[in-house]
Amino acid sequence: MNKYKNLALNTMILAIGTFGSKILAMFLTRLYTTHMSTDVFGTKELIETTATFLIPVFTFAISESVIRYGLDKNFNNRQVFSTAISVQFIGMSIMVLLSPILSVIPFIKGYTVWLVGYVIVSALRQTCSLFVRSIGYVKLYAFDGILATFTLFVFNIIFISWLEMGLAGFMLSMITSDLCSCLFLFAIASLNRFFSLKAVDKNITRIMLRFSIPMIPTSVMWIITGFSDRIFIKYLPGPEGEVGDAAAGIYTAASKIPNLVSMVSTVFFQAWNMSAIKEYGSKEIGNFYHKVFSAYQSIMYIASAGIILFVDLLSKIILNYNVHPEYALAVNYTPVLVLSVLMMCFNMFLSSIYTAAQRTQNSFWTSLIVTVLNLILNVFLIQKYGIHGAIATTFVSYVVCYLIRIVDARRYIYFKVNHLFTIINIAALLAIAILKTVRPEHETIYVISLFIFITAINFNAVIATFKNIIAKKRG
Repeated sequence: MNKYKNLALNTMILAIGTFGSKILAMFLTRLYTTHMSTDVFGTKELIETTATFLIPVFTFAISESVIRYGLDKNFNNRQVFSTAISVQFIGMSIMVLLSPILSVIPFIKGYTVWLVGYVIVSALRQTCSLFVRSIGYVKLYAFDGILATFTLFVFNIIFISWLEMGLAGFMLSMITSDLCSCLFLFAIASLNRFFSLKAVDKNITRIMLRFSIPMIPTSVMWIITGFSDRIFIKYLPGPEGEVGDAAAGIYTAASKIPNLVSMVSTVFFQAWNMSAIKEYGSKEIGNFYHKVFSAYQSIMYIASAGIILFVDLLSKIILNYNVHPEYALAVNYTPVLVLSVLMMCFNMFLSSIYTAAQRTQNSFWTSLIVTVLNLILNVFLIQKYGIHGAIATTFVSYVVCYLIRIVDARRYIYFKVNHLFTIINIAALLAIAILKTVRPEHETIYVISLFIFITAINFNAVIATFKNIIAKKRG
């Protein structure tokens, strides 16, 4: 099977799994906004983000190596998996010893044990699921995504809706869901046959850690970029109603709809990352990147425009205004956040070059620039503009990251990019976002006109690229 059809097949399989799990996740957001006030919902997101922060730190981001070297035919899968699990065990042991320090953080106090359990099980599931994907069990990986979200949904209903356990119920749901996923993957993929302490090799460990350790600050900095918005909104002084606990919860709710853009991207990126690693070094790699990135950009532009167009309807479906009416304010902050997520998705695509070329240090320094910029702008803009300041900061930071990476990443794999086409699309999307935020007279006419424009200029690019993919007989 040629590389284009292989990418298309994997994307289709992962699409089924991702869309299935994300649809269930949307219902979870409605469940949370039904049973949690804006301040509690904001705290829940902070705890969840803290867990996401701790995982790469105490696992040495070893799961990044699992997907990279699990796909590499020059490496033994048993050695890769055994090394990853062993490194992860050492890191988790260190975290348990240091866990009392977490109790000092105000929003974690009282939930430390839950958080530690959440991090341990989630990290194990992450490694297992990525390894399953790296050894070619793409369908199993996709199905596990649906299963994990379904069990999470069921456990949330039990622990939050019925037993009313609040934040503790949320974390218990995460722990039990991830544990079920690990057991499922071990049983179906027989992962036990890939693990042995005797298979842990010093040289393999050194190679994997050399690759993954630069990804720790990279992962942490991306998390800080999103984390700082909520923390600064929660604790910094600013315009009334635009800062504080409730404002942090509203900002969190507003960020849920842009995740639909991320959902579209994730479907593609999971399959693309596999292809990028496998095809690295081939003669036609530049042309491969050019065709795929062109189609990817066009699809993402149309998807983003559609989500902004229907943002009011989507907000009513995903968020529950009836129990907590303040969630209705979230829709005012969503449109520009959609653009921020779009730029983040483009940055992820470019990071795949660093992964394939084993240049993870470049991913680190480009992320460092963005993180520093994000923190500085947040301090000034949130105090003056509140939530809108945080949104502007996020968008500007991701644009800067894109500008740096589109130059730097193509030093390792050069491919053509139509910069004028990018500028036109981003400008049109920004215009739609501003219109949906400001809501002038005849807003609907303007927004629909811009949506048609974006669809028209991108539609032919999508069709032409897919025709080339279908017509391609040899990789």
